[in-house]
Amino acid sequence: MSKLVDLYLRGVRALNAFAGPLLLAIRLYWGWQFSTDGWGKLHHLARVGAYFAELNLPMPHTTALFVSIIEFVGGILLAAGLGTRAVALVLFANMTVAFWTAEKDAFLGVLSNPDKFQGADAYNYWFAALLILILGPGWIALDTLLKRRFAHAQS
Repeated sequence: MSKLVDLYLRGVRALNAFAGPLLLAIRLYWGWQFSTDGWGKLHHLARVGAYFAELNLPMPHTTALFVSIIEFVGGILLAAGLGTRAVALVLFANMTVAFWTAEKDAFLGVLSNPDKFQGADAYNYWFAALLILILGPGWIALDTLLKRRFAHAQS
C-alpha cells in the first residue's frame, strides 16, 4: 500500500509541474480572444451600441465603449499575467452580465439544460475568466515575477 501511495504522490508532483504552462496557455489563448473581441468592438462601436440598446442595457453606447475597453485592455493584461486575479474578476463580471443579458435562458439552464449553458457564446469566456480568477496566473506570469522581485527586495 505504501508503494502505491508513493507512486500516486510522485504522479501528482509530475502533473503539478504542468500547471504553470497550462495556465500560461489558457491566459495567452483567452487573453488574445478577449483583446481581439474588444478591439473589434472598439472599431464597430455604433453597431455594438445598437445591439446593447436592443438588450435594453443602460447608456448602450457608453456601455459599448466601456465593455470594449475592458475586453481589449483586460485581454492584454490577462495574457501577460499582470494584475491577473483582479483582471480575471473584472472579465468574469463582464461575461456574467453578457451571459445574463444576451443568453439568459442558457445561463439559467446551468442545471436544467447544461448543453444549452455550455453551448452559449459567452460560456467559454466566462469559464476561462473563472478558472484564472480561482487558480491564479501560474508561475509563468508577470505577477509572479513582480512578486518574487518585491519579496527579494524586502528581505
